[in-house]
Amino acid sequence: MPKSDFSVIVPASTANLGPGFDSIGLALDLYMTVDVSPAEVWTVTYENEGYESLSTADDNLIVKIITDVSKRYGCAAPVSQLIVRSDIPLGKGLGSSATAIAAGIEIADHLLELNLTAKQKVFLGSEYEGHADNVSAALLGGVTVSYFDGNEIDLVHIQKPNMGAVILVPPEALLTEASRGLLPQQLSHAEATCGSAAANVLAAAIVQNDWKTAGRMMEKDVFHEPYRKRLFPEFDRIREVCRDNDAYGMTISGAGPSLFIAVKSGDETELAERLSAEFPYYDCIAVKPSITGAVIN
Repeated sequence: MPKSDFSVIVPASTANLGPGFDSIGLALDLYMTVDVSPAEVWTVTYENEGYESLSTADDNLIVKIITDVSKRYGCAAPVSQLIVRSDIPLGKGLGSSATAIAAGIEIADHLLELNLTAKQKVFLGSEYEGHADNVSAALLGGVTVSYFDGNEIDLVHIQKPNMGAVILVPPEALLTEASRGLLPQQLSHAEATCGSAAANVLAAAIVQNDWKTAGRMMEKDVFHEPYRKRLFPEFDRIREVCRDNDAYGMTISGAGPSLFIAVKSGDETELAERLSAEFPYYDCIAVKPSITGAVIN
């Protein structure tokens, strides 16, 4: 039987990295921790500010995932109390919903001793999320490159990306649905060809830990950046400053509203400080890849 009290720790993530739309995810070293203990009714307590809008009862996303996974496997999860602490900004394009989904899957797996494989967990998470990018990175850590069509999942996992990053977080949140509403219904064949080529080279470069090439490809997206960039104050100027400071590349983090900048490992703190001074509208956070995905303690 599993321990009656345990914790699950899940990393944040950034998705797309430019042209890897809905398919590439990178885990980051910002974390959500959920302490789980037996209770009479489902309750969720958030210890950080910024989470006041989330439900604290059985319709909370984490609880809904736990109960749904349980039903899928013909079980009933023990009613529990969840205490949540998180470094991850809510609604800022850093995978907060995928983190909650990953936590729910891990908690259900542990409570019910399902012994799910990594691929089973990622498939479940992708079904709940609708795409595999954030949730696969949250579950596995490192970089994930995924194909998910609703029926099957194929995935390549790069555990130890050799780079650092800076995240520029604006004060306002942005719903993914609103950001997706800016995208066109279709692209021309020529546009899709260019986008596919950029995504292919991006993925191949990441596998080889060639972040100079990956960074160039990050900035060649045609799938979403051209339609979303107007939401970001001083987008082009920020990219120019990043290039002047030898960053590998800058792009939108997921659906936004944050920006993601890939840099040489060790350069992230200095660049974050420079960008903070020049663009005070944004909260500039130096981060590294999270090598580990979701873990149970």
